[in-house]
Amino acid sequence: MGGNGNGDCCGSQEKIISAEEALQKVLSVAQRLPPVTVPLYEALGKVLAEDIRAPDPLPPYPASVKDGYAVVASDGPGEYPVITESRAGNDGIGVIVTPGTVAYVTTGGPIPDGADAVVQVEDTEEVNHTAAESKRVKILVQTNKGVDIRPVGYDIEKDAIILKSGERIGASEIGLLATSGIMMVKVYRTPTIAVLSTGDELVEPTTQCLDRGQIRDSNRAMLLAAAMQQHCKFIDLGIVRDDEEELEKTLDNAFSAGIDILLTSGGVSMGDKDFVKPLLQKKGTIYFNKVCMKPGKPLTFAEINTKPTDDVMVNKILAFGLPGNPVSCIVCFHLYIVPAIRRLSGWANPHLLRVLARICQPLKTDRVRPEFHRAILRWKANDGSGSSGFVAESTGHQMSSRLLSMKSANALLELPATGSVISAGTLVSAIVISDISSTDNSKIDTSLALGSTLQGSKPKEVTTGCSGYTEFSVAILTVSDTVASGAGPDRSGPRAVSVVNSSSEKLGGAKVVATDVVPDDAGKIKEVLRRWSDIDKMDLILTLGGTGFTPRDVTPEATKELIERETPGLLYVMMQESLKVTPFAMLSRSAAGIRGSTLIINMPGNPNAVAECMEALLPALKHALKQIKGDKREKHPRHVPHSQAVPVDTWEHSYKMSSGGGTEPSCSCSH
Repeated sequence: MGGNGNGDCCGSQEKIISAEEALQKVLSVAQRLPPVTVPLYEALGKVLAEDIRAPDPLPPYPASVKDGYAVVASDGPGEYPVITESRAGNDGIGVIVTPGTVAYVTTGGPIPDGADAVVQVEDTEEVNHTAAESKRVKILVQTNKGVDIRPVGYDIEKDAIILKSGERIGASEIGLLATSGIMMVKVYRTPTIAVLSTGDELVEPTTQCLDRGQIRDSNRAMLLAAAMQQHCKFIDLGIVRDDEEELEKTLDNAFSAGIDILLTSGGVSMGDKDFVKPLLQKKGTIYFNKVCMKPGKPLTFAEINTKPTDDVMVNKILAFGLPGNPVSCIVCFHLYIVPAIRRLSGWANPHLLRVLARICQPLKTDRVRPEFHRAILRWKANDGSGSSGFVAESTGHQMSSRLLSMKSANALLELPATGSVISAGTLVSAIVISDISSTDNSKIDTSLALGSTLQGSKPKEVTTGCSGYTEFSVAILTVSDTVASGAGPDRSGPRAVSVVNSSSEKLGGAKVVATDVVPDDAGKIKEVLRRWSDIDKMDLILTLGGTGFTPRDVTPEATKELIERETPGLLYVMMQESLKVTPFAMLSRSAAGIRGSTLIINMPGNPNAVAECMEALLPALKHALKQIKGDKREKHPRHVPHSQAVPVDTWEHSYKMSSGGGTEPSCSCSH
């Protein structure tokens, strides 16, 4: 969570705290609830309040690992009579396997006395016999003592601790408790939550026709459902009008009902009818009433200490005055109430899961408040960097009243308050708020077509949660009819992103900030190149594909129409490197040059060729980019200024070099 917690963070002199401080305060006030004993199946999802020991060993008898024959290992291969069958249950009890005999056993069945190994069915052959003859089997392999037998207590020893206090009970833990015969479990109880909506404008969701100024109450239904998702008991307090006396009466009834958490929505802003904050102040202690975050700034948190009654002991109640805007309301629930519920329920770590994800679109950050941007999080085999990882797709317009921005959202992206644009493909912190597996992974192409950067912006030196500094911005354009039509994946683009970003230090801090895919169409190629160079002011543009001999290969033509100065040396170096791998490299018609302050280089579409070309260019590319920016002092590290160089006759120099009698000049610049 972001924010500096300064009093004027959001343009107000009233006390305001950061999101981190707010959460720390909530968790410091929240205390684990007392334990209760519940039936086994009611313990699911709860936290154990005691260690669980195994009353019996498992297995309680020597058991077979496989279907096969219990044997005396020293007998070895041969033909033996089958004296009994030992299946799950009591079969084979009282029978002793002696040398020269075997017993049929099933997986999990008890091993008869006398046997010390099991030979699996696959290593045996049944011998034909008549109905009057006893069953015989041929053992085909030599086994060793103890093979394929689980001894007593092999899985669980008697009195071993199988579950520890503080562990959360899932389906597997229910199974462990059941196999140990434990049907009543001591757990920490989950809180009871009361939910209340305030406002004269609110009507029940069942209202068919709305009068002017009325809206259906969505917050209460949403919060009740959210409480159910957290396995909490709840009390629906309904809608209370903007009447201080009626609201106080409702709150008193709720406090005396033995609740642990009170959630109100609305009535916490600065209006003359906002009575929630004054009443919470009257009934208890308010710890904060403004948080520097977006959305959710007018969040109030208070502690209410109730008086004991005949039915209820003294009880501490956590009261949250949530904002009335639906999105602010549910975002605050996830960020503060869910951790509070977990702390009350005995969780050792109440915090929500955080992961790093690459954003699919450029995101404009707020200048003043850290933002929790609603997004859809997915795991992709290729997150756009050439490696697997999470990608995050914005749910769209983020206005706090627009509940549609929460639809399908399973993550909140933590965006810092910088007022800048975070470019597509940047790693940001994502707070997971619901099941990731429920999202449709087919909606984002595996190439992660990040798209262009926001028009009119230059996404350079962006401050994010990621480390590093972007001195040069790089854009990657994949040119391919196949990829653009969706008929095939983009293999070159992600490889180029990976190569550039992994070589960032050698390139002077270069980083890929934009990618795009276009068909083999000169007009569309020029459109993207012109926008990236003229508007977005990229430092380096790499195009991938469309440099061959086919009629559709038009990338060089489109590039040459735009570049103002050619750079043939770069093409020469790439050609030399590629020819080491394949003679077909001579068929490349790549172009390279400078437009304004942007260097544009055509590269082949083969993913391996991209890596080869970049490797060849690395020694000089950093210096080239700095020179394009106007740094005339940027020379090769061993460069000797002309004024200090020893005069050399050109013809004499040429003769010495050709005859092997000379050395390379110290000056590496062009003459």
